[in-house]
Amino acid sequence: MSYRVGVIGCTGIGTQHASGLVGLTDAKLVAGCDLSSSVLKQFQEHWAEEWPDVATYTDHRQMLAEARLDIVTVATSDHKHADLVVDAAQAGIKGIFCEKPIATSMADADRMLSATDANGTILSIDHTRRWQPLWVETKQQVADGVIGKVQNIIGTLNGGRAMLFRNGTHLIDAICYFSQGNPDWVFAQLEDGFEGYAEYRGDGGHDPKTEPSAHGYIHFDNGVRGFYVGGSKQTPSGFGLEIVGTEGRVRINSQQSILEKEGKISSIEAPTWETVGIPAGIQELVSLIREGGTPVSPGYEAYKVVKVIIGFLQSQQRGNIRVDL
Repeated sequence: MSYRVGVIGCTGIGTQHASGLVGLTDAKLVAGCDLSSSVLKQFQEHWAEEWPDVATYTDHRQMLAEARLDIVTVATSDHKHADLVVDAAQAGIKGIFCEKPIATSMADADRMLSATDANGTILSIDHTRRWQPLWVETKQQVADGVIGKVQNIIGTLNGGRAMLFRNGTHLIDAICYFSQGNPDWVFAQLEDGFEGYAEYRGDGGHDPKTEPSAHGYIHFDNGVRGFYVGGSKQTPSGFGLEIVGTEGRVRINSQQSILEKEGKISSIEAPTWETVGIPAGIQELVSLIREGGTPVSPGYEAYKVVKVIIGFLQSQQRGNIRVDL
């Protein structure tokens, strides 16, 4: 059997989604959907040699009704995921790979999880570091106790893209990933000028001026303390974590993972993977549909991120106080 795949949102990230299918014998790209006809033409032309018969649509419901899809990927703007995922699940799609954040409100996240649960649809969210070997290897070593019991996790996001709902989702997910717990309360302060920012008012993740950076505290039910240092946007770009345990600490960014323990400093080396990042997430989803199992970045993990973000906004509105999630 060859699984039939459709991509919704056919610009650069959507093209990356499709690239995860290259070389697979049991999955192929058959459809693309985008509001822009010119984008669809470029998408078709890009994949013409690999898949010459890709059908294009400007209405996702028409694509779901006509293309006989098994898998759908969603690469649209940050605030446009919910209806697409719900409609795909209700159309009987077996698996969905959706860009982060899963949603920009709790109501949207709730209905997405309800629809996928009710229809037995696998939902995987693109928190990309969960498919990057350096991060996966470091997480495994931390889980195995290389630094003892985790106490604190300090996550830092700098630069113009230090937007809470955009790159901030990656940082919060990374903190949750290493905590091995569930966030149960938070407090936060938003970037100056966003004191009245009570709900998402962004433009889908494009203009940094439409959503705030933030600093916040995340308490986990297993006692781990998370510190989110998100900005300011006037700092040089950067993304990293420091994970502090009872017996040592690890500092990780996109280039390296450094272990400090017993007065010694060493590197955690990444294993070699044939496929990493977004394409690896797509290939994982195909494998899960074929063989069963649970995604490394399931919808319920991405749901935690939205809870934290909304908790941050609520904390700001209540005078920067503790908000129980």
